[in-house]
Amino acid sequence: MKKFFLILLTVSCCSGVFAQREAGDIRKGNRDYHKQDYTGAEIDYRRAIDTNKDSYEAHYNLGDALFKQDKYPEAQAEFETAAKMLDRKQDKERWSKVMHNIGNCNFAQQQYDKAVAAYQESLRANPKDNDTRYNLVKAIQMLQQQQQQEQNEDRMDKETAEQILQALEQDEQDTQEKLQRQQGKKRRVEKEW
Repeated sequence: MKKFFLILLTVSCCSGVFAQREAGDIRKGNRDYHKQDYTGAEIDYRRAIDTNKDSYEAHYNLGDALFKQDKYPEAQAEFETAAKMLDRKQDKERWSKVMHNIGNCNFAQQQYDKAVAAYQESLRANPKDNDTRYNLVKAIQMLQQQQQQEQNEDRMDKETAEQILQALEQDEQDTQEKLQRQQGKKRRVEKEW
């Protein structure tokens, strides 16, 4: 019984040390982040994750630090990891924030359709978030522009193809006429002999 109690005490002491180390790394990362030392913050948050891979705060904050360094795909992966740790019905506020940030990552990568979906998901959890509402409107506008541009490019491709075809047909016609003129000259030369 004493042995079991000693093992239990040792395990709980170790987990307390790990939790303190994780919290300390997150606090240090937060200080670096506020000093705009995003690389330093990234290192601290990664160290916290090494201590506890299931730390929502470390993954979420690492996503923020990566986003500030324009590492959008990596930031998105961290936000998505953080989102998997949440129950979106129980943690509506955190769910809203993480979905907002996933939307920002998609927006920064010009994946406007995905940004729209993420912002909508964020607003379902927090309908009063005006920042997300603004970003949603902007993402919808950018998506419409992107779709319009793609349609214009498709039209231009068809028009360009038609112009090339017409130019080739004209070249072929010019070549045929040239050949006919040359054959006509040869026949005349032959008759004069």
